[in-house]
Amino acid sequence: MESQVPKVLVVDDEANILKTMGICFSSIGYETRLFSKPQDAAEILHRERFDLAFIDLKMGPIDGMELMQEIKKYSPDTTVIIITAHGSIDSAIEALKKGAYHYLQKPFDFKELQLFAQKAWEHHRLEQEVKNLRDQLTESIGGGEIITRNREMLAQLDLAGRVAESTISVLVEGESGTGKELFAYFIHERSPRAQKPFVQVNCAALPEQLLESELFGHVRGAFTGAVKDRQGRFEVADGGTIFLDEVADLSLGIQAKLLRVLQSKEFERLGESEPRKVDVRVIAATNRNLEEAMKEGTFRDDLFYRLNAVRVKLLPLRDRAEDLPLLIQHFLKKFGKDTPIQLSPDSMKALRAYRWSGNVRELENVMERAVLLAKNGIIDLPHLPEEIRSALERPVSDLSLEEMEKLHIKKVLQHAKDYDEAAQLLGIDPATLWRKRKKYGL
Repeated sequence: MESQVPKVLVVDDEANILKTMGICFSSIGYETRLFSKPQDAAEILHRERFDLAFIDLKMGPIDGMELMQEIKKYSPDTTVIIITAHGSIDSAIEALKKGAYHYLQKPFDFKELQLFAQKAWEHHRLEQEVKNLRDQLTESIGGGEIITRNREMLAQLDLAGRVAESTISVLVEGESGTGKELFAYFIHERSPRAQKPFVQVNCAALPEQLLESELFGHVRGAFTGAVKDRQGRFEVADGGTIFLDEVADLSLGIQAKLLRVLQSKEFERLGESEPRKVDVRVIAATNRNLEEAMKEGTFRDDLFYRLNAVRVKLLPLRDRAEDLPLLIQHFLKKFGKDTPIQLSPDSMKALRAYRWSGNVRELENVMERAVLLAKNGIIDLPHLPEEIRSALERPVSDLSLEEMEKLHIKKVLQHAKDYDEAAQLLGIDPATLWRKRKKYGL
């Protein structure tokens, strides 16, 4: 962890300049080591690390450029400032190209030196902050693109890792965009089935008959358009893992067939009476409350208890504030490729103020769009969507009625404690809110 008191190395063979710089840096609270012989400074670098180093360019037997290379070798995080006389500006510029932060030209006065040192320290702190953030990002990736340092999320990641070795069914709960599919893949990758298929099915994407065929397959002539036999996703996943996303949308008929697979590891293709055996680990996910669905009679109790052998609960992004900078950094790197992209203070403020009803997936989409729009390498407020800019209470521009409805629903979702309260605040029933969320991708 970086010290709050800057450690400064000063190397100059002129005694007066060395003494002046020592007094100056001590007066602003910096811990300073002074060396008039560059070879002594080079020796100390093997044992000590410095935040800042002020190095005279013209010295012997080791000149400033050579000493800077030693610093870069033994203390690469040190911010180096070259001290130069007027006639050596070209050499100082060459030093900048080789990694120096800046150069300080002789002669300089006491106040100028203080301000320069404070500016260099601020630069160093920012550089270290970015580096630390990148290090945390690397350490926080548990698998795939699961990026978190939130304690609760790390606990859920640990649980997922511990159950991976078994064949037990897992239910992953969380709002849309929280990364349920990433957790499912994380479990698969750490299981003995990792070399076998990982098959994903969105249970809300297809009507009942097509979904039944998609899951269990069909034989030729089973229904209009079934011109040949077709394997279902369970057969494709044999020996591996099947991930059933939005499992709450399954019809009661398909739920019964799924229960049979879980209980007896067998099923029939559509239009066929001969049972087929299959060895598949089932991971299911939902963004709805399955206990409520059971009370309403839309989800089977026995299937719930089969799927719910282990339950992994993912937090919404609004409850993981400490993860937001990590995720932003990750997406800047992902979409910026080799181009360094920065956030303006206002845009960062807006991203922090926004409640992210679409969670990490929404953040990813926003950052991809912003990186594309940030032509000069800086993401500013105009590069962010209107609803995020409005999180800073900026006026909303003229919108269509549909856009206004979407924006209003989004704002209510940000403030309501759950979807039932949101529906109540909007004056609509929960089913209507569900349809509108699907329509607008909220």
